[in-house]
Parts: sequence; C-alpha cells; structure tokens
Amino acid sequence: MKIVRAALPPLIPFVAITASIEFLVRAGVIRGFLLPAPSAVFLAIWNNWDELAQAMLATSASALIGFVLSTLAGIAVAVLLSSSRWVQRAFYPYAVFFQTVPIIAIAPLLVIWFGYGMKTVIASAFVVSIFPVIANTLTGILSTDPALRDLFQLYGASPAVTLFKLRFPAALPQILTGLRVASGLAVIGAIVGEFIGGGGLGSVVDVARTQQRIDKVFAAVLLASLLGLALFGLINLISALTLRRWHASEQA
Repeated sequence: MKIVRAALPPLIPFVAITASIEFLVRAGVIRGFLLPAPSAVFLAIWNNWDELAQAMLATSASALIGFVLSTLAGIAVAVLLSSSRWVQRAFYPYAVFFQTVPIIAIAPLLVIWFGYGMKTVIASAFVVSIFPVIANTLTGILSTDPALRDLFQLYGASPAVTLFKLRFPAALPQILTGLRVASGLAVIGAIVGEFIGGGGLGSVVDVARTQQRIDKVFAAVLLASLLGLALFGLINLISALTLRRWHASEQA
C-alpha cells in the first residue's frame, strides 16, 4: 500500500501527458514525424525488442562500470583534497575545469586514446560523472562538526581513524547526493560515448535518426531514461538502508 501511495503522484501526470500526446497526434494537431504517438513508441519497442534489449544491456554495462569507477576515483580524490588546504587550492580547480569541458568536444579524443567500442563509452561515462562525486564528498568531509573533530583530537585519534570513524560517516549523506547526480550523468555520458564509439542505445538512436525512424529514436531514448531511473533508484535504496536509522533525510 505504501508503494502504491508513493507511485501514484508521479503516475497521474505521466498518464495524463501520454494520453494527451496520443490524442493530439491522432487528431493531427501534432505531426507524427515530429513527435510520435506513445502507442507508436511502445509498438517500436515491441517490434525491435531483441535489438533494443541487446543495446540496452551494452549501455547498462558501460554506464555502470563508468559510474563505479567515478565513485571510487571521486571519493579517493576528495579524500586527498581534504587532507590539506594547499592540495585543495592547487588541484581542485582542475577538477572544475574538467567539469566545464563539454563531453561531446572531447569524445573524439577518447576514440583516439581508447579506440572504438566499450572502452571509449566507459571513459565517457567516467569523465561526465566523476565531478559530482568529488564535489559532494569534499563538501561533506569538510563540513564535519568542528566540536567532534576537536573531541577526536583530544582523545589522540590518528588522521586515518578520524577520517574513517568520523569525517567519512558524517559526509555520507552528501556523498550519496553526489552519487544520485552522477548516476544520471553516467548514462548520459555512455550515450554520448556510443554516438562516437558505437554500440548500445546511442548507436541505435544515431542509426534510427538517419533512417527517419522517429518512433525508434524515442523508444531508445525511453529505455535510456528507464536505465537512468533504475540506477537512481539503486542509490536511493542504498541511501535508505544506510541512513534511515540516524539521518533525518531518510526518517520522514
């Protein structure tokens, strides 16, 4: 019953918008070659399911690997940056710089460095999704209560003990927030990488676009969106399991 109550609010506007688009396309108000009817999109998924399922699996693997790598590397970089104000001032601007470079601009370079295929797609997902992990983890670690830090210092705790027993657990809500952002960006990065490196849903979108198969384009985009939602939901589940007993964000 709780799940139904949680799913009902977003489901109502989805059904209303879908039904409205279906009606407007069938009535000729919206041209089908510009915006296909939802029924045409679902029919495209049904008729091309084998191809789309295989492409979705490839995109899922690349996005997930890129996301995991960005999580591990982002947390490690944030811990390193938090170790010293000098290190933070010296190297944090470079993390910001990489965030400002459009992935579509450096995607051809990734092909040169890694070649066509999965490695380029993973690298693209990694580059796009790492900055939110770094930024949120660093913010969380630096926001640890000064009184608690002084208490650990008073009892002679080493920097490593303070990091893993105090600063890192205190930063967990901010880390999970960064992972939520990074999960969606990883899928976006994977799709962009597939435009250049080939394979997956990105390749399906590109080929369907050249064939003027707008229904198939929307079908692939819909599956990519569902992939992003699934990854986002996984992070929400992890957040609920780790924070619900002690953090206000999961106790409402």
